[in-house]
Amino acid sequence: MDNTNPHENTSWLDNLRVLATISVVLLHVAAAYLPPNVKINNSQWWTANVYDSLVRFSVPVFVMITGALLLNKEYPLGIYLKKRVTRILFPFLFWILIYYIHAIIVSKSGFDLSFQGIAKIGSSKIITNTTYHFWYISMIIGIYLFIPIIAKWARKATEKEILYFLLLWLVATILSNRMFSKFTADFDLQYFSGFIGYVVLGSYLSLKDFKNIKHIRLISFGIFCLGVLLTIFGTFYLSQRAVHFRADLYAYFAPNVIIAAVGLFVFVKQINITSRPIIAIRKFLNQQSFGIYFIHILVLYYCYKVNLGLPELNAGISIPLVTLLCLSISATIIYLLRKLKLGKLIG
Repeated sequence: MDNTNPHENTSWLDNLRVLATISVVLLHVAAAYLPPNVKINNSQWWTANVYDSLVRFSVPVFVMITGALLLNKEYPLGIYLKKRVTRILFPFLFWILIYYIHAIIVSKSGFDLSFQGIAKIGSSKIITNTTYHFWYISMIIGIYLFIPIIAKWARKATEKEILYFLLLWLVATILSNRMFSKFTADFDLQYFSGFIGYVVLGSYLSLKDFKNIKHIRLISFGIFCLGVLLTIFGTFYLSQRAVHFRADLYAYFAPNVIIAAVGLFVFVKQINITSRPIIAIRKFLNQQSFGIYFIHILVLYYCYKVNLGLPELNAGISIPLVTLLCLSISATIIYLLRKLKLGKLIG
């Protein structure tokens, strides 16, 4: 790609991963305060809306990190599949089994471990509503399988060709949004839509040199804030107009979320952390981040089971506190599991 300089120091990607990990936990905590029938425009709704809008970048940034790390590298196909795909597949199967057994214990139903049953558990909500986050793992496995194909194009493409792809992806994303689709022609741009666009976007932004742009930190942070503010007040406007909660602007392909993700990605790229305590915390959470994603919904389920962070409490206080508690417990459990002989295969 023309006019780009690869960066050897990728610690900023570790910063992004930790930030996205914390954010996805906070997102799921805040979601409990925004049920469909919640009263709009009260203090609890506004607090939860602000928290939720603030961290909507989490999943897009996770996918962008994948693009930054993998799209510009060349692996023999067999080595790539063994190193990358199996690293996700084995933990995925392990945690499907854990959630499945947990659902059986909670529901006191029969014990059926058929392949069909396990597959269904991994892709749908069950009695405890604790597996809805597995959609991301299914999606990222598909992305990983596609990367060896698109990576060859990305490595040889010019910057202009990359930007052409990203422009078409952005147009396809906007046209597929239900808020805009009824006002636009039915162009068939499905091949440019989906999370693969975030993969290419992450790769492009990771290689692009922004150092010559004055005040790039301030500009990128401003872009992030713009995306967040559009999410906050746009969600309020749509919900008020519909007289019920509307989550259209929470979607990962909503233009405002794309704006926030791009702004944050570029902003964090410019930050160099030197504090040893923060680096130590970053290293610890970075090592457990994959496992945290798997287990945090189960931990959150029991936090609510013992009446921690219920929506009746003050949202401004309980959301960050429950997030910190859930994150700490999840990270500790994964850390201990990874000490086991086969622990690294499960998180």
